[in-house]
This record gives sequence, structure tokens and C-alpha cells, in this order.
Amino acid sequence: MASLTEILILRGVMPIESLDTVPGGWGEEENSVRALIEQGVLTEAQVASARAAQAGLPFVELLEYPVDRTAVSLVASTLCRRHEVLPIAMSEDSLTLAMVDPGNVFAIDDVRAATRLQIHLVVAERSDLISAIDRFHRADGELSDLTSELEEENAGTDIALAGSQEPQLDDAPIVRFVNLLISQAIQDRASDIHIEPAERQLNVRYRIDGVLHEMQQAPKTIQNGVISRLKIMSDIDIAERRKPQDGRMSVSHGGRKIDLRVATLPTVWGEKVVMRILDNAESSMSLNDLAMLDENMTAYKSSFTKPYGMILVTGPTGSGKSTTLYTTLHAVAKPEINVITVEDPVEYRMPGINQVQVNPKAGLTFASALRSILRSDPDVVLIGEIRDQETAQIAIEAALTGHLVLSTLHTNDAPSAVTRLTEMDIEPFLVGSALDCVVAQRLARRLCDRCKAAYQPSANDLANLRVGFEPSQPIPTLFQPVGCQTCSGTGYRGRIAVHEVMTVTEEIERLAVERASAAEIARTARTQGMIPLRLDGWMKAQMGLTSVEEILRVVA
Repeated sequence: MASLTEILILRGVMPIESLDTVPGGWGEEENSVRALIEQGVLTEAQVASARAAQAGLPFVELLEYPVDRTAVSLVASTLCRRHEVLPIAMSEDSLTLAMVDPGNVFAIDDVRAATRLQIHLVVAERSDLISAIDRFHRADGELSDLTSELEEENAGTDIALAGSQEPQLDDAPIVRFVNLLISQAIQDRASDIHIEPAERQLNVRYRIDGVLHEMQQAPKTIQNGVISRLKIMSDIDIAERRKPQDGRMSVSHGGRKIDLRVATLPTVWGEKVVMRILDNAESSMSLNDLAMLDENMTAYKSSFTKPYGMILVTGPTGSGKSTTLYTTLHAVAKPEINVITVEDPVEYRMPGINQVQVNPKAGLTFASALRSILRSDPDVVLIGEIRDQETAQIAIEAALTGHLVLSTLHTNDAPSAVTRLTEMDIEPFLVGSALDCVVAQRLARRLCDRCKAAYQPSANDLANLRVGFEPSQPIPTLFQPVGCQTCSGTGYRGRIAVHEVMTVTEEIERLAVERASAAEIARTARTQGMIPLRLDGWMKAQMGLTSVEEILRVVA
């Protein structure tokens, strides 16, 4: 039987020179192939296809395969996830099973025992198989069954409280319902979970890629139980229902610890609960993951590598400002540098960084915390948000006294940050001297790589975009959303930031001192090479990262 590497070489996907580096043993061969995948020499799909050929089995791409949902339902999701297998087709006496490792006899035996059917094997790529398991073994069906069960039992607050006061009762319907809501949201890559009481039911919505989707309707009778359960998990006062409250909880999902920020809000039909999912994996992104254009990245890097000065990230709520700042901190933080943050609340826990939580009730505001930490010998200071004149004044002074200050501000574009600070009664000459760089950003939905389709727009359409397109220029190829199983039929999967990076030059500093308008500062910045938000989005649309419609949706 040919080895895995021999098959890969015969197929022309692996250089024959690599054979010298591959040891003879099977385990060692696997390790070497894994190393070649990490180096980008091979892809997971190529290796999976070769492994199928080695075993004399068919190779399938599950995204294209018409999976039989009846077959899927025969094997429990826990078994599928444990062994990384998925039933994809069935006949009267046999079951077709997709798996990563066809040599896993324990998985085959377990599926055979569960279904009492003959097993026919096919091989699939691991990432493809796991996403298919997530897709077909969603919690929707279980949630619907639970909803019916709760409705029949007429379960109210008493059941929920009993389940939450005795954590060992994890099979209590309310507890299972809440756990499923959270795990399904994490699986769907949602950023927020909205639990909204209505007159006759309890509505559940997930925010996925910046857009809210209706997910579940539960009976009104479980409302108090669900809310009480969430309050106890978040260490929130369950007796207080008249005023908004904030809390925090942690859950385990797929071997990862994920934090959730919880906020309650009294409404006419009961308390609404919004949970922000804070995945620490997002806070450890590299600078390349920010997807800045080369010109913008060069300008931004030259700012945060300086030992002092102020960098502002601006944009509306939910535009990825915190992610940009945390990513920058990862690039800046070193053992020889003291980094202190002041946040409200602390969204992501970062090792090696001193994070301070604002507590207004105890008198710890942004301004008072900032005064204190400046006496703690910091090199880099991150301020969650500049909200008032006092915080702005201290931040400016810190930037002028040898500290690198990172913060956020709510403005529509980068030039407006200068005028916003002067409107906060900060002396214009201080603003010009302290401010080094302003990054404005928005989040647009990223086109799904599997189903996006190329098309040729008309010259009139491009002229209406106001991105400087001239009819004499060649018409570029753009991409539009189509929809497939991977992106749940939306045509988009994930999000990408659109940036506007303004470096504060001597000319802009002079305009700040003269109290020039944001429009004047913008004109000067553009002549000095600043790429406006719309143009940045247009360039990313030409690269096939997003669609023109998305750019027009998020950029005015």
C-alpha cells in the first residue's frame, strides 16, 4: 500500500524534495505532513483526499453533498462530536458515515451499536466535517422540544430558582434552555443575545455579523424563570426588577472559557436581558487580522511605535473600536513595558496587562482612575472611552508627558475627533500637540468565500458611488453575495473593518490651533494622503472582501 506522502507526490501537490524530510514511521509521517500543512505547502483538503485514496474510500466535500437529515438524526450529536463523524446517507440496512480517520474502529463500533445498521465509510476534511456537524446538529430542535416541555409543565420562576440554587440539577428544563441558548449563540458566531419579553411570548434574537436575527419564541410562562436564572449566573440582584442592572458570567464552550457581559432593562412586559459575548480569541488577533490597507497600516504603525502621543479610534457603537485597541496592545505590550488600562467594563482579560474596572459607586471614575494610574509609572495607558472634559484633559496631559495614550471617541470620521476635543474645552494647541493619529472605522459584512459571485457593474452605477471613478477608467470586476450552507444563505460570513487613518501633521496641528472646521481638516488630510472611509471600502470591494451594497450601508 502506498504511503500518504507517496500519494501526495504522485498527485503533484507535494514537492518530491519533501520526501527527504519525512521519516519512515506512520506517526512520524503524520507529524511531518502536519508540519507541511502549517507551512502552507499542503492544504487540509489535499491531505484528506490522499488519506481517502490510501484507505480505498471515497472522499466527499460535505458543503456540496446532499446530506440526508434523516440519517443525521440517527446518531446523537454528542457521539458525532466525540468521534468527529457524521451520518450523511442511509438505505434500508446501511448507513454512510463521513469521518476524518477511517481507522477509528471505536467510532465505527459505537455508531453501529447505536443504529444497528451496516456502516459504509467516506472520508471528509476535518474543518469541513466539524462545520457540517455544527450545521446539522443545531440546538434549534432541542430548544423547540424544551419549549414544548416547559409549556406543558407550565414551568415558572419556582422551577428556575430551584434549578439555579442547586447547580447540580443541570437537567432542569430552565437550566437546559438557558445553556442551549448560550451555546447556540456561540456556535452561530453571534456577538449579542437579546431576550425580549413581549405581551404573549418571550422572543430570542441573535446579532450575527451586525444584523439581528429572530431565533426562538418561548412561552410567556417561562419568562421569569429564564431571567432569574440569568441573573443568578451573572451575580445580579434577582429581587430588583425596577432599575437596570449589569453583571458578568463565564461559560465553557468547546474547551474554551468565554465571558458574557449581561445587562437588564425594565420594559412594559418585563425585564429585557442583553448578553454581549466576549470571546477572548478575538482579543488576541494580530495586526494583519485588522485588514488595513498597506498605506494605512504603515501610518498606524508609525504612531503606536512612538514612545508618547495620543491615538484615538473613533466610530459608532459596535464598530470594532475595542478590538482594534486590544490588537494594538498585543503588538505594543512587552515585559519591559508597563501597560495599564481603565475600562468600563473590562471586556477582555489580557495576561501581562494591568486592567482597572471603573466603579462610579465607589468614586472610581475614568478621571480619578486616570489620575491614580499616572502615579503608577505607566508607559502605555488605554482609556476605554473619553466621555467628559476632565478625562480628556488628563489624557491629553498624559500624552504630553511621555506616555502613549490609546482611547476611543464617538465621532463619524477621523477629522471630527480634533473638533470634538476642542468642543470639550481642551485648549486647541494642546490637542494639536498631543494627538498623533486618529483611526475612524466601520464594520462591513465580509462576503462568503465559498459562494460569492463576480459581476461587471455598469459605469453609471460606479459613478453614483462617489469614490472618484472616472468613466474613462476600465470597469473593475466586483463581487456580490449569493448564499450557501456555510453562510446560512446570507452570502456573508464574518465582518471586515473599513478604516480612515489620519496622521496629525504640522499643517493639521496649525488648523486645530486656528479652530478650523472638520471639513477643512478633512480636505487637508486628503491632500496629504488620507484615504477616506468610502474609498477604503471601495478598494476592499474591488479585492472581493465585501460588496458595494455593504459599503454604502455602513458608510454615509
